[in-house]
Amino acid sequence: MKKRMLIVVGSMILLIVALGSFKFLQIREAIAQGSSFQPPPEAVTTVVATEEEWPSTLSSIGSVVAVQGVTVAADLPGIVERISFESGSAVRKGDLLVQLDSSQEQAQLAAAESARKLARMNLERMSGLTKKGVTSQAELDRMQAEAEQSEARAGEIRATIDRKRIRAPFAGVLGIRQVNLGQYLNGGDPIVSLQALDPIYVDFAVPQQDAARLVVGHEVRLSAEGLVGNAVGRIAAVDSIVDEATRNVRVRAAFDNGERRLKPGMFVEARVGLGASTKSITLPTSAVNYAPYGDSVYVVESMAGPNGESYQGVRQQVVKLGPSRGDQVAVLSGVNSGEEIVTSGVFKLRPGAAVLINNEVMPSNEAAPEPEDS
Repeated sequence: MKKRMLIVVGSMILLIVALGSFKFLQIREAIAQGSSFQPPPEAVTTVVATEEEWPSTLSSIGSVVAVQGVTVAADLPGIVERISFESGSAVRKGDLLVQLDSSQEQAQLAAAESARKLARMNLERMSGLTKKGVTSQAELDRMQAEAEQSEARAGEIRATIDRKRIRAPFAGVLGIRQVNLGQYLNGGDPIVSLQALDPIYVDFAVPQQDAARLVVGHEVRLSAEGLVGNAVGRIAAVDSIVDEATRNVRVRAAFDNGERRLKPGMFVEARVGLGASTKSITLPTSAVNYAPYGDSVYVVESMAGPNGESYQGVRQQVVKLGPSRGDQVAVLSGVNSGEEIVTSGVFKLRPGAAVLINNEVMPSNEAAPEPEDS
């Protein structure tokens, strides 16, 4: 019995060892096959890095601001009697916009004018009597004061009537009307916005370290969504203080706006020309793999595979980027002229990955791209 047990146990041990050896050989073979596996190449497009003339510019985001802009409002309370403008129309300085009801003031003015005439007539009579010695000089002085008070009262009522005629304070373009006929307005109620649009200002901010490079008269170019082409203007003023919160300096540029393409409140990109251009490596923005820990590109090189055969692969290279223009970005360091850089498909690559270059369809690489339907 004991001998039979030993035989069974020995057989089980031999079986387990045989199975373990077989699985070990299978796993080792799979590992060997995996280590020699080369994934299929990824299809990419490439461009050869070259140096190009890069204009020395400073870019910033800004807003369009009217040279003069107000919301025309009622000065005194009253009922809207007449509206003399259309929404969106151009007006000249002094044009009548709204007439408030002034019938009560007109009646008061008629009474004041009558009192003024009577006071003037009494003054003339008193002056004659004083010359004849009939009345005293004190009586003449009192009559003179009453005449002047009557004149001032009439002038005050005329001023009140004129304040109920709301006029354009300067030439410009009106916005959308905010009042209706018969509407009662309180003092300060808005009537319509008025903006002087030609010329027009653009305000933007630059870092304090760049402010010293800006002077009045430098050329400024604008681009914005919905703006066909670029608007060209000049720096009109540089603020004398630095914002303590952002450490930026406010800059104001003036632009001709006869066609009214620029409107107050527009979001624009301002580019200031700073003089002589420099040479920089330029790449399409699609070539850059943007990441919080550092931007990088993939450089195509000849590499050796696990089996010793050479193939076209990619090396990830960290780069320092400069300003951008259109579809291009300047590379300040990390890429040398003549290196072949992947321009599309970077999101699916990893260091050492094999690539298949197909440049039949290339990403846009224009310094000043134009929309296809422009």
